[in-house]
Amino acid sequence: MSREEVFERLNAVFRDVFDDEDITVNDQTTANDIEDWDSLEHINLMAAVESEFGIKFSMGQVVTMKNVGEMADIILQKVQKG
Repeated sequence: MSREEVFERLNAVFRDVFDDEDITVNDQTTANDIEDWDSLEHINLMAAVESEFGIKFSMGQVVTMKNVGEMADIILQKVQKG
């Protein structure tokens, strides 16, 4: 899976979770960039991303992610380990 494919799928998840078809995430996107991204929505988002990619984030990974780029990197690592 390429990084571009990860971002395509992440965009779909973000649009679904935040119910906003205009969302497009990139490496630098953070919670500050998306109006409804609060702590509760963060939990929903993490669950949706895990479900989409068939992975599980560790608590350490969840709390240290600074932006969507770091999320994509972790997803790629987990998917490639399979």
